[in-house]
Amino acid sequence: MDISLDLLLPRETASVPATRKILDASLQALGVDEHIRGDIEIMLTEACTNVIRHARHGDDYTVRAAIHDERCVIKVIDSGGGFDAERVPEPDPVSEHGRGLMIMRSLADDVRFDSYPEDGALVALEKHLDYAAGSIGGRLADTRSPKA
Repeated sequence: MDISLDLLLPRETASVPATRKILDASLQALGVDEHIRGDIEIMLTEACTNVIRHARHGDDYTVRAAIHDERCVIKVIDSGGGFDAERVPEPDPVSEHGRGLMIMRSLADDVRFDSYPEDGALVALEKHLDYAAGSIGGRLADTRSPKA
């Protein structure tokens, strides 16, 4: 099973809940475990919110989600100035801001931050999917076409 969603979004705060709802509806329809959907929702929110706050004003951004059997990969791509994730300081534990990278790292099974100075940044988040028994996603992930 391969499912892809490509969303080109304005750099507006309203794009964040819209993106969350679109991806969550897809995952829910497939029967993905609620806890995993919650982790994905938080990771996606953090990645998109970082674009809203830090990318160049007025530019669009892309959210690309791919579901392959029992794996979901989300890429959030902006056209800002880029950033070096390793140089972002550890957040203050009592601060309301600055914890996005830490949250994404803790919830994702794999996370990658790539920066292309003056061309933007890419955040790639990967999460293993568990499906409810008898769910559409579970049945599709279990169906393997025979090799020719």
